[in-house]
Amino acid sequence: MTQTHTPSTTDGPARPSRRPTGAIVPVLASAGIVVAVMQTLLVPVIKDLPQLLDTTPSNATWVLTSTLLSGAVSTPIMGRLGDLYGKRRMLLASLAVMVVGALISGFTSELVPMIVGRTLQGFSMGAIPLGIGLMRDELPRERLASAMALMSSSIGVGGGLALPLAALVAQNTDWHALFFGAAGLGTLSIVLTLVAVPESKTRARGTFDHLGALGLSLGLVLFLLPITKGSDWGWTSASTLGLFAASAVVLLLWGVLELRVPAPLVDLRTTARREVLLTNLASIMVGVSFYVVSLVLPQLLQLPTATGYGLGQSMVVAGLCVAPLGLTMMFTAPVYARLSAKYGPKSTLILGLLIIAVGYAAGLGLMSAAWQTVVVSVVLGAGIGLAYSSLPALIVSAVDPSETGAATGLNTLMRSIGTSVSSAVIGMVLANTAHHVGGVAIPTMHGFRVSFLIATAAVALGLLLALFLPGRGRRATGHRLLASSGDSVKANEKADVKADVKADEKEAPALATERVS
Repeated sequence: MTQTHTPSTTDGPARPSRRPTGAIVPVLASAGIVVAVMQTLLVPVIKDLPQLLDTTPSNATWVLTSTLLSGAVSTPIMGRLGDLYGKRRMLLASLAVMVVGALISGFTSELVPMIVGRTLQGFSMGAIPLGIGLMRDELPRERLASAMALMSSSIGVGGGLALPLAALVAQNTDWHALFFGAAGLGTLSIVLTLVAVPESKTRARGTFDHLGALGLSLGLVLFLLPITKGSDWGWTSASTLGLFAASAVVLLLWGVLELRVPAPLVDLRTTARREVLLTNLASIMVGVSFYVVSLVLPQLLQLPTATGYGLGQSMVVAGLCVAPLGLTMMFTAPVYARLSAKYGPKSTLILGLLIIAVGYAAGLGLMSAAWQTVVVSVVLGAGIGLAYSSLPALIVSAVDPSETGAATGLNTLMRSIGTSVSSAVIGMVLANTAHHVGGVAIPTMHGFRVSFLIATAAVALGLLLALFLPGRGRRATGHRLLASSGDSVKANEKADVKADVKADEKEAPALATERVS
């Protein structure tokens, strides 16, 4: 009797023999929230930084810019290192670097050491894609959707919760306490990760692409630097245009290199797949829309009522009014899991983008009272939460398990690029529409509304991209997909053949017994 076996695909990597502890999801999600706090930790004291660091306003902006740049560079790199050498190991390394950076910043009031510390803090952003990869490798399938949704949303949750807490600390204690608190939270995350999170056994083949990491890092810095400093340097200045041109050249050469090396930092063939490419482009638009509300509402709330439209709230109250944005994103995760299980992540992404559009459209007329900003924050939090939750599911369903860290790291980078672009564009809009009273630029209601319209346009573009994603029946079902490179395909085919041979060997005694009987 002869039986034939067809190569099979699975819904993910082989599950571990020992069941992961129930704490793995909250521990990883809390780590994501802690590292996301680094991005907005200094927002409440940003206007006071020149005085606190005894420097010029232009130099003080490097305290924020350095964190953004290091976070963008480290995210795809740490994801790839996690695929190669262990995601838990790299997660712990990211948290440790963040703690060191927080302590450096906590013990200084000098500009250069502060920038060094903030740069090290930015490296922790790689923890979010690493956490998503660990969840994919370790969790049973029924828990995976809501867990990845929560981990992905931790970027917004951390940013939203940091505003009121940081404002409260900054108003009542020395501002260095912000860094000591962050160091304490990071240390706690390291201990909890050691106790509750197992190391993934899934590994990528190959070696780390050092030249590719250098090329990507240089290209990203050359691209993001003029975006963040363009308003200071001038958007048509030689420095800004020269850096943009240099970034295009470097990234083009980097892409040619990545297509030729056997084990690239980023598999561009996989990245060029329609589902991956469109998801990453949509991620930029979601990042743009997320950051607009974070820039506009706190300023509107804190402007004095004498302007005729400002709401005259304190820094802490303004933070509390915006905090529901992050809280709603967190509570959206289980809702996303149910909707995605029934309709698929593409549908939930589209629904999330539609809710964001409704939130910004309503926000155009809901700016006259503090409670109205809370309503806008809740609606936008629900939409952004659904959108952010959908993005890793779409990426994970389209790549091989051994590429999860690098692929989700690149997706997180796309969101960071979106927030960077949003910061630059909205900052320029608010500056160009501001009133100048006594040499002080005061944002106007017109500028706020134009900013909301820009966010709506970004959402519309993201919605258009999402509509062209493959449907649920085409590579969006969560099945493991073969990598597009020839080596990966051959390796997976060999693995399938070996599995079939072993299955035949196991079935042979049973078949022989069946013939005798």
